[in-house]
Amino acid sequence: MAYEVTLIPGDGVGPELAEAARLCIEATGVKINWDVQEAGVDIMAKVGTPVPDSVIESCRRTKVALKAPITTPVGTGFRSVNVYLRQALDLYACVRPCKQYEGVRTFFSNSKVDIVIVRENTEDLYLGCEFEQGKPETAELIADIKRLNNKTIRPDSGISIKPISISGSKRIVKYAFEYARKHGRKKVTAVHKANILKYSDGLFLEVSREVAKEYTDIEFEDRIVDNMCMQLVQKPELYDVLVLPNLYGDIISDLGAGLVGGLGVAPGANIGESGAVFEATHGSAPKYKGQWKMNPTALILSGVLMLEHLGETEAAKRLDAGVAKVIKEGKDVTYDMKPHRDDPSAVGTLEMAKAIIRAMGA
Repeated sequence: MAYEVTLIPGDGVGPELAEAARLCIEATGVKINWDVQEAGVDIMAKVGTPVPDSVIESCRRTKVALKAPITTPVGTGFRSVNVYLRQALDLYACVRPCKQYEGVRTFFSNSKVDIVIVRENTEDLYLGCEFEQGKPETAELIADIKRLNNKTIRPDSGISIKPISISGSKRIVKYAFEYARKHGRKKVTAVHKANILKYSDGLFLEVSREVAKEYTDIEFEDRIVDNMCMQLVQKPELYDVLVLPNLYGDIISDLGAGLVGGLGVAPGANIGESGAVFEATHGSAPKYKGQWKMNPTALILSGVLMLEHLGETEAAKRLDAGVAKVIKEGKDVTYDMKPHRDDPSAVGTLEMAKAIIRAMGA
């Protein structure tokens, strides 16, 4: 059996990372037919859009995509290509594991960090419902808010709307609990600012508590987001699965990546009812394009998540173990994973991928 998977090589260093990840995934023995689809600034120069319709059509057809980093273009209608894909495909759950690998430099070597961040992907401030300062419709909205809510907003303000729904909250919290149950996790923590934002974050918290009643086998707690940041820095080993609205999830996932050594080892998955896109959480680093020196770990680990999603659990475990072995040995790794970045023993992108393949064979 061969799986149909959309491969989006991206731009900047994306194609280099995509090649490394593809080699490692194929080396597990899982057969994949890749449907390669171009997206990003390079294809925009040819067709006038960073996301041609064929990309969305392919993702809908295969239902699984591996996406390398893409540069967000300046001066187009796209706030972010990544956000556009999530919204167009209704990929409501952003899953970002933050796990320590021995050999990665981190301030938390004495703690066991193994956290999974589940972020709502489709609403909150990332909906992009904004009103520009100085526009007539903005002035009209300011007047309506004064009339309806008796809140005075300065007339020279820009406004962003923060919607949080019962349905959106319920499905992301249920996803977090189902993930915890499937992966043998013991606790889900809902993160919010309900002490201040009582009708948006307050609703998220209320729904979280109701959903938690359906999962009595899993511990549930909640944390205010600013306190959560402090808790993660002080005692990250106490936390397991975190579920958050969109903006907090974006921020906390970078904090989590920092706990385990940075975005270079931070994979990501965006999952919906009828599809999934797996991606590294870092950017496209266009200034390094063509140098074949960037760390491919995050995209390779995103491939691990993809294999798990496809049901290829053993292949996923072998690939993860291969990554862990190479990082622990510290020999065949890219410059950013060396004790000194100018270490002449650092290897390139493909060399590290080939070392991971050898480690899987061993």
